[in-house]
This record gives sequence, structure tokens and C-alpha cells, in this order.
Amino acid sequence: MKVRIMQVGPIGTNCYILEDESTHQAAVIDPGGDAPRLLTALKGLDVRYILLTHGHYDHTGAAAELSAAFPKAEVYIHEKDYRDVDPSLFPLHTELSGVHFYGEGDRLVLGTLALEVLHTPGHSEGSVTLRCGDILFCGDTLFAGSCGRTDFPDGDTAKLLASLRRLGELEGDLRVLPGHMEDSTLSRERQTNPYLRQAMSGGI
Repeated sequence: MKVRIMQVGPIGTNCYILEDESTHQAAVIDPGGDAPRLLTALKGLDVRYILLTHGHYDHTGAAAELSAAFPKAEVYIHEKDYRDVDPSLFPLHTELSGVHFYGEGDRLVLGTLALEVLHTPGHSEGSVTLRCGDILFCGDTLFAGSCGRTDFPDGDTAKLLASLRRLGELEGDLRVLPGHMEDSTLSRERQTNPYLRQAMSGGI
């Protein structure tokens, strides 16, 4: 398994290219912008999926262009963030065709890899965390030392804290790859992240 990170779009969103090295099949997670750069980075890969952790513009900005460039790649998003999100936050959804919806417990196979979908609402109603082995692609649910904001129309602080508690209770020291800023580990966040500590203490 190989993971490449690129900061893309107007606010430097973390976009991840997940590759199964044995088959060169790849998934693009949260292509928030800079489609030409992403297309260059994806040369030689068999792009199977374009995966959106949620529907906000800074995570979806290049999805339509990538979908056009890789017509066999399946685009996935949670239905709540496709149908119900504020259009000003997700203006490109009308340009995406053939969108698939995923939700809690779904699994996507990428060569020899498997991604498990965890529905982690709060930052948005349809936010998901994608787990692949010991890696968590958290979108804007969990950050290093922080968490996603909840002051958007589809945000909910109580739901976010419940989602954080769920992530914190996962077994093992998983690697945390967030939608913004640097990566971390679940052990570090359990010890130092005030929002995760609040959530795990039952402070909802």
C-alpha cells in the first residue's frame, strides 16, 4: 500500500492518492482542486475510485474533471452530502454523473486492499471516515490537535463529538490522515487532542 499526499485547492486541502502497489489500482480521496496537478500525479495508475469524505467544495473541487478524465472510475459520496448539502458549499455536484452512494459498513475493494466506510457525521451530515488497514482517512472529522467546525448549516456539535468518540475507541494506534494540516496517530490524539478527550470522557 502506497499513500501520496498533495495539498490542493484554494485552502490547501489534503488530497490522498491511495495505490495498491501490486496492481497499480488507485483511489483519489478528496480531490479538492488543482486537477492538472492531480492528473499528472495519476499518470500510469489504474484509477478505480474518486472518494469524497464529505461534500464541501474544498474537498470536491476537482472531482468533476477527474471523473471526466477517468470515466471508468466510480465516484462515491454519502447520500446526505450529495442531496442535502448547502449548494454554496458543494457547487459542483450537478456536474458529476453516475455518482454512487456509500454509507456505514460498506467496503470497497482496491486490488488487494479494502476500504471500510465509517459514517462520522458532525462536520457535515454525510461525513465519512475511510479506513484502509491501519490508516484512517478522516476528512474534516478529526485533525491533529483539533476537529472539524460545526457552524455550517449541516454541522452538528453533538454528532461530531459522538463521531470523535467512535474514532477514539477504535483499537490500535491507527494513523490519522486528516483533510487539513499534518498527519497524526490515534494514540497521540487520545492523549493530546482536547476535543477527542472531551468526546471520550462523555462530554457531549
